[in-house]
Amino acid sequence: MLTPAFDLSQDPDFLTVAIRVPYARVSEFDVYCEGVDFKFYAKPYFLRLTLPGRIVENGSEQGSYAADKGIFTIRLPKETPGQHFEGLNMLTALLAPRKSRTAKPLVEEIGASEVSEEGVEDDDEEFDWEIEQSPYEEVPESTLNPECRYGFGNLRSGVFQRLQDELSDVIDLKDPDFTPAAERRQKRLAAELAKFDPDHYLADFFEDEAVKQVLEYNPWWIDLYSKMMASLGKSQEQENLGALVSFSEEEKYQLRKFVNKSYLLDKRACRQVYYSLIDILLAYCYEIRVTEGEKNVESAWNIRKLSPTLCWFETWTNVHEILVSFGRRVLCYPLYRHFKLVMQAYRDTIKMLQLGKSAVLKCLLDIHKIFQENDPAYILNDLYISDYCVWIQKAKSRKLAALAEALKKASPSKAQLGLELQELEAAALLVQEEEAASKAGARCTSGQQTPSSSSETSDSEESGSSTSSETEDSASEHEEPRGGESEAGPSWLSPFVEESSMALLPDHGGMCRSVVLPGSDDGQGQPLASPRAPGASEPLIQELGEQLETLVQISEPKGSAAGQRAEERQPADTQELTLSGLIRY
Repeated sequence: MLTPAFDLSQDPDFLTVAIRVPYARVSEFDVYCEGVDFKFYAKPYFLRLTLPGRIVENGSEQGSYAADKGIFTIRLPKETPGQHFEGLNMLTALLAPRKSRTAKPLVEEIGASEVSEEGVEDDDEEFDWEIEQSPYEEVPESTLNPECRYGFGNLRSGVFQRLQDELSDVIDLKDPDFTPAAERRQKRLAAELAKFDPDHYLADFFEDEAVKQVLEYNPWWIDLYSKMMASLGKSQEQENLGALVSFSEEEKYQLRKFVNKSYLLDKRACRQVYYSLIDILLAYCYEIRVTEGEKNVESAWNIRKLSPTLCWFETWTNVHEILVSFGRRVLCYPLYRHFKLVMQAYRDTIKMLQLGKSAVLKCLLDIHKIFQENDPAYILNDLYISDYCVWIQKAKSRKLAALAEALKKASPSKAQLGLELQELEAAALLVQEEEAASKAGARCTSGQQTPSSSSETSDSEESGSSTSSETEDSASEHEEPRGGESEAGPSWLSPFVEESSMALLPDHGGMCRSVVLPGSDDGQGQPLASPRAPGASEPLIQELGEQLETLVQISEPKGSAAGQRAEERQPADTQELTLSGLIRY
């Protein structure tokens, strides 16, 4: 807590306390007064006074705040009207806490408390809740570096020398009162490089469904811009632009609370004000896009984090620097990190400037409200936004139009951001193509294995069909001798004799009998079974007999005339002719 500068004065009935609290959150403050105690709190300031006389709270107390000076003035009624309070100019004595009163005995017997347990506190001892205070000391201008300025038009300095500990979460820059502009930029660029996450960027680059949804949202200025473009051919264009933008009652109340004042800006400071305005509007347009107009607890963080003006007290020399810094920060800090969002915020800012100062003022009022409701960011209103809300009302519209034209000519690109985005994207696309090719190759391999198995199956089927065709051919060969048995006798018998193990031999009774040849592959020695039905055995025997009569002479028993004639015609070794495999079924 900081002890503010204060001053006390009195009249016969009232005590007046003037408290100077620059950059305090004046929307939330507390005042407590009872007897000789007076306490005041407005973040980050706290003041506690022990008054020389008693005051009372009876409803006649008064209070006011001068926004331009940052001074609270509080009038408190005296408990005894007409009483004169002594020593109101002894500020150090007034800050000192009252002497503590204790009920502890002046003489204490040592060792008498041996029976008491350790860790048990003495109920009679009072805890000192008082915060030690030190008188406020104004920072002399001679100790401040003239190059370490910030705020609207670089008109402020020395603010953070005392507020650094309390407001360290507001900005990224440490010790802004002792850090010149060149060093601020170096530190900012180094912090952005350290924060940039290639994985996060590539994730948003390839999985951009949420980004596409954000880009499809139309904020309030899109409709106004369409109406403006439709009315470009009409006369009194500037008046029409002013009529397009309307302010709500809440925004009008905000405007009434601002103090009307003039700003003495040289040419360099005036240029800096316009450049910083672009930077702040870019951050605001991004915030409205990604939240789709529904502001949340992160809105203040998004705006101040994406604006180097608000976060690093950056100064600018041209429009190109602003666009590059904004693009880098969009790709380093927020949730959605896509270059399309950078370009969309860029186009939205151009439209905002073309709509004129009324639209710009509406944006600034919205930013002021967002910061005012955020605990650490409210100080940025005092440093920048409040002054912008007053200054823009007097700005010239033609300068805003010229600023929009300058912004059009400085379109940002990925190569300008210095984050090697194109190289990252090319590498990621190459990896993606390689993965796709490997998956395709795996599918082809599995596809080739399946046809090969099917081809094996077809081969087996073909072999089976060829076997069956051979069987059919052999069966047809069995049927051929019926037309020309005498001519094809020996050649027709030879293959069947070689392949079959079954033989038909004529017995002595003139009948054919079946025997198994010794060279048969069938180890069981059984005769060849016919696939015909049992009732068809007699026609088969007759058919075989007719075939045998045409081929061979059936031997007769010894002693008969026919047998002797047959023996004379043929040698003895041909008397028994083996017929094998005549018919295959």
